[in-house]
Amino acid sequence: MQNKKIFISKLFPEIGAELLKNAGFNVTCWNEDRPMTPNELIESAKSHNALFCAGSDLIDKRFLNACSHLDIISQFAAGYDNIDIAEATKLGIPIGYAPNAMSEATADVAFGLMIATSRKMFYMHKQIIDGAWSYFKPKANLGMELKNKTLGIYGLGRIGMEMAKRCKGAYNMSIIYHNSKPNEMAEKELNASYVDFDQLLSESDVISVHCSLNDKTKGLFNKDAFNKMKPTSIFINTSRGMVHNETDLMEALKTNTIWGAGLDVTNPEPMDSNNPLLHMENVSVLPHIGSATIGARNEMARLAATNIIAFYTHKTIPHVVNPEAIQIKK
Repeated sequence: MQNKKIFISKLFPEIGAELLKNAGFNVTCWNEDRPMTPNELIESAKSHNALFCAGSDLIDKRFLNACSHLDIISQFAAGYDNIDIAEATKLGIPIGYAPNAMSEATADVAFGLMIATSRKMFYMHKQIIDGAWSYFKPKANLGMELKNKTLGIYGLGRIGMEMAKRCKGAYNMSIIYHNSKPNEMAEKELNASYVDFDQLLSESDVISVHCSLNDKTKGLFNKDAFNKMKPTSIFINTSRGMVHNETDLMEALKTNTIWGAGLDVTNPEPMDSNNPLLHMENVSVLPHIGSATIGARNEMARLAATNIIAFYTHKTIPHVVNPEAIQIKK
């Protein structure tokens, strides 16, 4: 492997680079505490055989055609909406990714945002900082209780399943969901019920989004969707910011069309510090930290590195988006 050069585009956990080095690869790491520009990424990748990148790196048609020589791109992420998969496949570049590593961690964040939003925790914390904690007001700052409510999950995959388990176990919440296909495990273990999208919107007390970003889901939670939700409902999104329309969400919150929102993802990212959502009473916002645990990030790095090692060793990739690309001859 000594003649194969791998470029790592960010300051990832060291386990990934160490695995690659121990396997005999020549590894170059980006060591600056800032994102690479698209041009910098292209120039660095040009002199390497494989790329170990992040979900925030833009792997578009321009990049792929400038770096069509790459044998493999392996991503430190479960999603891959930053990559032009069709173009990569056309060029014979297999795309590895890192699923499953952050399911528990992201479900914890979704669960935490639900609780924080239901009790206005972020807003009340700011009230203390602003010196606004005064005397006891029996009718002020009242939140929502979650016990025996209905959780609606859009995208009941691995992360959605973990969120559902937490809500069922902690609050005896009923679980309904909408997927591209039924989840038999969830129906058996959690007595979850498959419903259509409109029913999910109208019956859920909490809607938690765990889908991938694609043409179908982009902007799905918009004015029309929020108008079909209960005025007492809470919207949680830990998937991708572009799944919800932020302007429509803001309006739905201002007009009490829905009760609250908890977001780990926004559009754009990072969110502007003056965004009105950050100052709303029933809103909790985090800076996309769903996978931000030591265990999850180490496992993501391990999986991304393992994809590269397996490709060069066995011409297989444990976690690959486009396996057909492995067979395409450049």
